[in-house]
Amino acid sequence: MSGRRGIPFVVSAPSGTGKTTICRRVIERDPGLALSVSHTTRHRRSGERDGVDYHFVSPVEFQQLIDEEAFLEWAVYNDHHYGTSWAAIEEPLARGRDMLLEIEVQGARQVRKRREDSRSIFLVPPSFEALRRRLESRGTEAPAAIARRLEVARLEFVALEEFDYAVVNDALEAAVDSVREIVAAERSGDTAAARRRHSPAAARRRLGAAPDPAGAGRP
Repeated sequence: MSGRRGIPFVVSAPSGTGKTTICRRVIERDPGLALSVSHTTRHRRSGERDGVDYHFVSPVEFQQLIDEEAFLEWAVYNDHHYGTSWAAIEEPLARGRDMLLEIEVQGARQVRKRREDSRSIFLVPPSFEALRRRLESRGTEAPAAIARRLEVARLEFVALEEFDYAVVNDALEAAVDSVREIVAAERSGDTAAARRRHSPAAARRRLGAAPDPAGAGRP
């Protein structure tokens, strides 16, 4: 990949949509793509590794990084701070390595403002009922916390049209293939077909009567 700068691909989705699983599988199958490791103040979940899944830091440490302007983007999500440091992506991009940034909608907006070379992908759940089931199946949060996540998801869904691409995750492998197709199209510069097939408008048509984030279909 010498002679070219890498492309930062931003992947956002409501919590429980399968964002992490999809990103991991895309990375496993594409040696030219690396996953940016974000900082967070939330507690480490079972099986997560510091420096691999996230850089787990205290609120004080996170604030220090904000003060040092170390973050390309950062946001508060579900009462925890998340951020992508400039250092996490600049050196790999300069070497021609494409980067996958798994971040929240607030952070994606900041990246689009600061990096015109970024490409954004929004992952969409097949329905809010399916999203609720996925969150409940984790068994890690109380019903009140799940309700808050669903409310945030409805607000995030409004941002769908802000993204370059949208992929409905109603079948995991198909969603992984769609993200890989988008990455390949952006690398080649021949994006017309991918942008038609995976446009936000196409995702809305595919969802059909999916719940409206403004209130229809509320649990």
